Amino acid sequence: MALVVICGQPCSGKSTAAACLSKALQEVESKPSVRIIDESFFHLNRNESYANMPAEKNLRGVLRSEVDRSLSRDNIIIVDSLNNIKGYRYELWCLARAAGTRYCVVHCDVEEAYCQKWNEERRNKSEPAYDDKIFDDLVRRFERPDSRNRWDSPLFELWPSRDGIEKSSAAIVDAVTYLTKKVDSKTRDVRVLQPTIATQSARVTEANSLYEMDRATLEVMNMIIEAQSLAMGGPLNGVSLGPGLPSIDISRPIGLPELRKLRRTFIKLTGQSSLSGPPPPSDADSAKRMFVDYLNRELGNG
Repeated sequence: MALVVICGQPCSGKSTAAACLSKALQEVESKPSVRIIDESFFHLNRNESYANMPAEKNLRGVLRSEVDRSLSRDNIIIVDSLNNIKGYRYELWCLARAAGTRYCVVHCDVEEAYCQKWNEERRNKSEPAYDDKIFDDLVRRFERPDSRNRWDSPLFELWPSRDGIEKSSAAIVDAVTYLTKKVDSKTRDVRVLQPTIATQSARVTEANSLYEMDRATLEVMNMIIEAQSLAMGGPLNGVSLGPGLPSIDISRPIGLPELRKLRRTFIKLTGQSSLSGPPPPSDADSAKRMFVDYLNRELGNG
């Protein structure tokens, strides 16, 4: 039904805007299905995710794959992330076009001083916050949306530091109207993107592999974390992760940061191999099997 891209500087109120928009959409008469996709769904730490360009690229890839899988003409997907690079917003726009659905951008326009203040307040409350160096880098690299760009249009702008963010905020109300208005042959103020042959073929060949790899490796990682908690810190020997899958044999406790790093490396290596060989696996069991074999090789003698 629609893809909504929330964008803005770090700590500019994007998650609050996403939550308000979601609640407002669920209160309309048609009661559309609404889902928010953000970093927390993948247990991703914001500082680790933006620590360097490879980590940031991996984050965008994971979010993009989840958006691609989730888009349909029956739901509204809200992407709650920085979405600070215009090229990435273009990629999300392409996904909406391939799905034949509506698209819009909601921009939280906040001065840097307020963002910095709110980031420090979160840190003082022991809430998720950005390290100063990463915060400054993200602020510097932010590419403001421009309604003249098709991937930034229509653009709904919020000013949280001046007006706050409420379900009744003008931008939220306008976005809800745009996203839920019935479209017929006479409708001119709502645009439903139309897929092309190129986007449809790319969607079939590439999206399935990326999605299955992301989801399968995340599932294996979560199963290992659960198994380690049951083992009370002991080694994991012969732990089954499912029918038809190799058992996991890890001789030492593995922390979540190390598992995330290994997962990122595995996905990167698999993607590089596919450039000169067969494509990545397009089914979950194959992806899990490859990932478990990789972990056993890397950690079995640790």
